[in-house]
Amino acid sequence: MTEPPPPPNQPPTPSGYGHLPGPPQPGYGYPAQGDNPYAQTSPYGQPPAPPAGYGYPPPPPGVPGVPPGAPGMPPKKKKRTALIAASVAAALVVTAVVYVGFFRGDGDDPKQPVAQSSPPVDEKPSGSPSVDQGDGSGNGAAQEDLNAGRKPGEDKVLWLKTSKVDGPGAGVDAEGQWVVGDTVAKSVWKSVTGYGAADGKEKWKIDFPAEICAVTDGTTTDGKTVVLFKDGESDSANCNQMRMIDLKAGKEGWSKEVPKEGLFDLFAGPSLSLSGDTVAVNRVTRSTVFKVGTGDRLFGTPAEGCQAGTYLGGNGKMIGIATCQDADSTVEVQGTDPATGKPAWSFRLPKDFKVTSVYSVDPLVLDIGNEAKKERSIVVLGPDGKQRTTVSGEGKFATGCGSAFSRSFQCTTGLVDSNTLYLPTATSAGTGNEVVAFDLGTGKVKWRTPAGDKRTLTPIAAANGQLVLYRKAEYDQGGEVLTVPAAGGTPTPVLRHPSGASAPVESSFYSPKTDYVDGRFFISASRLLAKGKDEKLLMVFGK
Repeated sequence: MTEPPPPPNQPPTPSGYGHLPGPPQPGYGYPAQGDNPYAQTSPYGQPPAPPAGYGYPPPPPGVPGVPPGAPGMPPKKKKRTALIAASVAAALVVTAVVYVGFFRGDGDDPKQPVAQSSPPVDEKPSGSPSVDQGDGSGNGAAQEDLNAGRKPGEDKVLWLKTSKVDGPGAGVDAEGQWVVGDTVAKSVWKSVTGYGAADGKEKWKIDFPAEICAVTDGTTTDGKTVVLFKDGESDSANCNQMRMIDLKAGKEGWSKEVPKEGLFDLFAGPSLSLSGDTVAVNRVTRSTVFKVGTGDRLFGTPAEGCQAGTYLGGNGKMIGIATCQDADSTVEVQGTDPATGKPAWSFRLPKDFKVTSVYSVDPLVLDIGNEAKKERSIVVLGPDGKQRTTVSGEGKFATGCGSAFSRSFQCTTGLVDSNTLYLPTATSAGTGNEVVAFDLGTGKVKWRTPAGDKRTLTPIAAANGQLVLYRKAEYDQGGEVLTVPAAGGTPTPVLRHPSGASAPVESSFYSPKTDYVDGRFFISASRLLAKGKDEKLLMVFGK
């Protein structure tokens, strides 16, 4: 007898699916406590030693090579796990560490377009211009022409910015990267600097009294953002100071301290989420929302009921991720008014499920998981908070969001646009990955784009019915920017990065920040060793 479908406001509870071995992924629904954020293996492996002069840091502390077959790592020979739908939409079962198996039906077309490199053109580029190193501190050591060896049909390195910072022993964060108009702004430790997007010349710099400890990728429509910095330089300093920055003008705005939301607000693991003219300062169990333009507090975590400890925004919409005060500490997702904090609807997760990632707020796409049972579902909700479908398909997809150095609920590698979810499959040594497009209406696979032999594709932008992909560089082969329409098709290269002198530099960025704006590709470091030596910071490609 067929089981009845679940209620419309309740995702099907995964059951009966085999579990894969290994420890569960930490951090379901809240930042993990006591975890070393650097304790993971670099996805790039260990390339040959690059040329001197650009400050190539080794992987950060706690990033040793892990032999195949070690606990928590995928085996050499991968086995696909078939997940069978138990009701109207199949839930996904998560593996132990960071992968999930999907099921693809036999009817899928195996002949999918491969993201091949564009063929060389007959015209030869006019010369190999030297890269403008800019006037910033730390650029004097790198004199090599990064366009040397550029092949016909390849585009250019426009400029490379290096940084010379003498910081604490563990290194410094450099998470912030924003492209606004003709300026790209980059945060490093205690400052944010704006550079000309075309030439790399320093336009402005804003210094902070202490370390910048949290940023958001978002900006307002007029180019403003908010950063968090510490209230002192001691090891016990709190990350609770806010400052607004006008990235277009290169000027700092208001500054204020984030107030505590109750006695149990320990201000641990803070992160920021910006939507429209509001910014949420999230931390473990508590959150406060402010108006970006003025710094005024709008609302915070309620004292009673299901208490939202995280507010996330996008496209002018906002949701709250709340924990209910019941015996099971049930998690509830709430549609939230960004001006008042009042919930318009609520979606209660099954027992022991928590939110692991949010791919989009509008439309709302949630990645939820049961840590104890190692189960996972990607759930799509409508504007009324009712479940539309769950996503299913074959592949192994990473859980968790953010870079190797920061954890965030909001994913930048999983993107949503045109009723489509784009997810990259996980990579492993010696194999390439693919990007999979899912229809949010049906939850099924629309198309797949393989990266090619031993290459890696990463979604970096999705808007107006077009997906932008970055095919990562290899030590001897430059990266590439490609576009694919939401309906699928053969990827179109729009930038081909040089494979000569610049490829070792481009390929050595570990856990980088990337943007493609106005025909230029920006890639930057998210952390520096800060040993007082030149280190590569920000690299820009274009025509």
